Amino acid sequence: MKRRAWLTLGAVVLGGGGIATYAVASPSADAARDVQPKRPVKVYDLALKGTAAGKRELPRTETRQFSLLGVSWTGTAKQLEGRAQVRTRGSETGEWTAWQDLETTIDPPEDPDERSGARGASEPLWVGPSDGVQVQVVHEDGTTSAGLPKGLEVNLVDPGIATAAEQRDTGDDTDPAAFAVGGTETPAPTGSESTSASPSAPATVSPTATPTPTPTATTPTAPPSTVPEPTIVPRSGWGADESLSPDPSEYNADVKAVFVHHTAGSNDYSCEESASIIRGIYAYHTQTEKWNDIGYNFLVDKCGTVFEGRKGGVDLPVLGAHTYGWNRESAGIAVLGDYTAAGASNAALTSVARIAAWKLGQYGVAPDSTVQLNAGATQKNFAGTSFTAGTAYTFDRISGHRDGYATECPGNSLYDQLPTIRAWAAGPVQGLKLTSLTGATLSGSTYWTKGAITAKWSATTPSSLISRFELLVDGKVVASAAGTATSASTTLTAGTHKVAVRAVHQSGRTTPATTALTVVTDTTAPAFSTTPQLTLRTGTVSTTAVPVTLGWKAADSQALKSVSLLSPTTATFGPTTTSSSRTAKSGTASIWSMKAYDVAGNTRTSSPSYTPMILQETSATKSGSWTARSSTSYLGGKSYSSGSKGASLSWTFTGRSASWVVSRASTSGQAYVYVDGTKVATVDLKSSTTKYRDAIWTKSWSSSAKHTVKIAVVGTSGRPTVTTDGLVYIK
Repeated sequence: MKRRAWLTLGAVVLGGGGIATYAVASPSADAARDVQPKRPVKVYDLALKGTAAGKRELPRTETRQFSLLGVSWTGTAKQLEGRAQVRTRGSETGEWTAWQDLETTIDPPEDPDERSGARGASEPLWVGPSDGVQVQVVHEDGTTSAGLPKGLEVNLVDPGIATAAEQRDTGDDTDPAAFAVGGTETPAPTGSESTSASPSAPATVSPTATPTPTPTATTPTAPPSTVPEPTIVPRSGWGADESLSPDPSEYNADVKAVFVHHTAGSNDYSCEESASIIRGIYAYHTQTEKWNDIGYNFLVDKCGTVFEGRKGGVDLPVLGAHTYGWNRESAGIAVLGDYTAAGASNAALTSVARIAAWKLGQYGVAPDSTVQLNAGATQKNFAGTSFTAGTAYTFDRISGHRDGYATECPGNSLYDQLPTIRAWAAGPVQGLKLTSLTGATLSGSTYWTKGAITAKWSATTPSSLISRFELLVDGKVVASAAGTATSASTTLTAGTHKVAVRAVHQSGRTTPATTALTVVTDTTAPAFSTTPQLTLRTGTVSTTAVPVTLGWKAADSQALKSVSLLSPTTATFGPTTTSSSRTAKSGTASIWSMKAYDVAGNTRTSSPSYTPMILQETSATKSGSWTARSSTSYLGGKSYSSGSKGASLSWTFTGRSASWVVSRASTSGQAYVYVDGTKVATVDLKSSTTKYRDAIWTKSWSSSAKHTVKIAVVGTSGRPTVTTDGLVYIK
C-alpha cells in the first residue's frame, strides 16, 4: 500500500512532571511492502498532572501506535485508592472509545525491592492498535490529592512485530525505527519478583509475610505426568525478548495446585493477536512494574492455544508471580480476556483443563481433589476469608485467583466455569451417550440387524481429554476407538445381544458403560407364503387399464417390517397388509415384483408375470338373437345387445381370473352367469346412471386353467335388454 508522511502531536515528560506537546513527522515511502520488518517491543511513559484536588489526568494526547496500556506509580507499598480511567483512539478508525476502568487493586510483589525501581501498577489493558490516549485518576473521595500515590503515569506498550506470521504486511504505516511520540522510552531493567494483577477488592496484606518453603535456583528434574502433555507454544513462538528477563529462573519443590486467572482487557482480540498481547503483558510486567519476567506460568487464548509464560521450562515447577501469598506451591494459568460478564470459550476451558491436569499429573494428584497450602502472607481473599502467614488452608487443586487473594479475577463467569474445568481435567468422561446404531433397525425397544452394526456416541468432555472409547457386546470389549472418534463398528453373531459403550479419560478413569441396547441378529430372510397374485375386480375397463387386485401374504421368523411393490409401479405396505387395488395394462405381460423386508434388513423378492386379455363379444359363441351396436363408449367401438329371453354368449379361455364387462342404464335387464356349465350368479345390469365398460361380475381361481363363461338373457319384465361389452381374463 502507499506509505504516507503524517504529522503527530506528542507529549514529553519534563523533569518537573509536566508535559510538553510537539509534532513529529514520520518518514514515508511510496513502494508497497509484502513483509513487515521486525520491530521491538517499546514502552512509553507519560506523566499525569494534577488539575484539581484528588485528581490527576492526561488530556487527549496523540501518540505513536500502542496496543496495551496501564497506569503506574512510585513504589509498591502504596495502593491506588481511587478510580483510574482511560480512553483511546483507534489507529484504524480514528474514533475515540468510551471511558474504560483500569483494575488498580492488584497483588503486591512478595519480595519487593524498591531499589530496582519496582512500581505499583494497574492491570494492563489491551486496547488494540491505538494512536491517542486520555487518562484521569480520581481519589476515592474525590478531594484528597495527598491520597493518590506519587509519580502517577500512563504506560503505553507497543508490542512490536516479532513473529513470522506478524511480519506479513498489515498495512502499518509506522516507521519501526522512529521513536514513538508520547514520552520517554523505558529501558528494560531487571526487578524483584512480583505478581500479576486482576480486578479486586482491597486486600489486607501483612508486611512481615514470609512465604515458605523457599524456592531454589537449582534446576530440578522434570517428573513424568500421568496424562499427555498438550501442545504449548514456546516463548520464542510469541516473540519473547529474553533480554528483558536476564535473571535465572527459580523453582518450587512441586506444583500442588493451579490458580486460574484472566488477563482482563478486551475479548474482541483475534487469535492472531495473541502473541502480541502476551508480549505486551510481558513488557508491562518487566519494564513498567520492573518484575524479572511475566507473572503467569501459562497463558491460553480464546481459541485454546496454550503459550509458555514465565521461563524456566514448562515441565518444571517454575516459581511464578500470579497469586500473592500462594506462589510457592502452585502454577498460574491466565486466559486472555475479561470473563466478568461472559464465560470463556470451550476451547479455552479445554486447554486450561489439559494444562492443569498435566501439571498436577506430574506430581500424582487428581485435579478434582483438595490440598493444604501454606499461606505466604496474612491477608483476606475475595470472599472475606482470612489467611495467616505460615498457616495451612484447604484449596481446590484447581482454584481461582480470588480464592487466594482479594480480587474478582478470574471474573465471575470464568470462576463459575471452574467446576467444569475440574471435571474435564480429572475425569471420568462426562455426558457419554450412545446416540444411534446404524446397520440396525429399532422395532419397539429392540434393535434388529443382519450382523454388521456401527455404534455412534457423543460426550460433553472434550475429545482431547479422552484416551479412548470402548464398544461392549455382552459386557466384553469388542472394539476400541481413539478419544477423537464418535463411532465404532463390529459384527454380531446370531442371537440376542446387549450393546453399550464406555469411555476412558486421559487420567485413566473409566466412565460406566451406557445403558445397554438390546440387539437381535437375524439372518433368515422373510418368505412369501402366498406368491403375489393378480385378480380382476369390478370397475371401469379401458383398452389400456384393467381394474385388478394385487394380493400376497408374507411372513418372517422374527418380525416382518414391510412389503414393497417394485414393478410395474411402486408402493410400500405395512407388515399386515395383504392386498392392494391397482390397474393393469391390457394385452401386455407385466412383471409384478414384490420385496418383503424384515426388521433386521433381510429381504425376499417374488416376481410373477401376468397379462390381462380382452375378449370382444365378436369372439363369443352366440345363441339366440343379438344386435350389434356401435359407439366410441364401447370397448373396440362395438357391443352386442339382446332382449330375447334365453339368448346367450359363451367365451372359452385359459386363465386364472375373469370379469364380464357390460353397459348399464336404468332400463337394463338381468342375465344368468354360467361357469363351466354351472349357473353361478344372476346379475342385474340396472343402474340409475349410465355406465359403459363396467366390469360387473368377476371370478378367480387358485391357478390358471381352461374355463367357459356363458351369459344368458333372463328377459326381465319391463326391462329385458342386456348389452354386453366383452370378457376380460388374466393369463
